[in-house]
Amino acid sequence: MEKPTTIDEYIAAFPADVQDILQKVRETIKTAAPQATEAISYGMPTFKLAGNLVHFGAFKTHLGFYPIPSGLEQFKEELAQYKGGKGSVQFPFDQPMPYALITKIVEFRVTENLAKAAAKKKKK
Repeated sequence: MEKPTTIDEYIAAFPADVQDILQKVRETIKTAAPQATEAISYGMPTFKLAGNLVHFGAFKTHLGFYPIPSGLEQFKEELAQYKGGKGSVQFPFDQPMPYALITKIVEFRVTENLAKAAAKKKKK
C-alpha cells in the first residue's frame, strides 16, 4: 500500500466498519478544534494548531489516539481503563468509542497549544 497523503486516503484503506469509526473520530476532532488543519504526519491522520495537536490511527483491534503526554496526563483517571503508552492510548474497536472524552482531550490540547504559542510571542 502506498503511503497516504491525505486523511481521506488513509481512511479509505480500511474496511467499512473501521472507516466509519475513523470518520467519526475525525469529525469529533474537527468539531472540538475547528481552526486546526489536517495533515498526515508519522503516516497517521494529524491535526495541527500552533504545532501538532493530536494524531490517530487504526490498528487491527483498536484505534490509537496520540494527544502527546500532557493530554494523557490531564485525563489519566478517565483513561485508566484503556491500554496506553507514553504518548498514546488504545481505544478497542469492540467497545464503544469514547467520543466525548476525545472531545475533552482535544479541547484541552487546543488551549494548551494556543497558550504555548502566545507565550512564545510574548518572549519576542
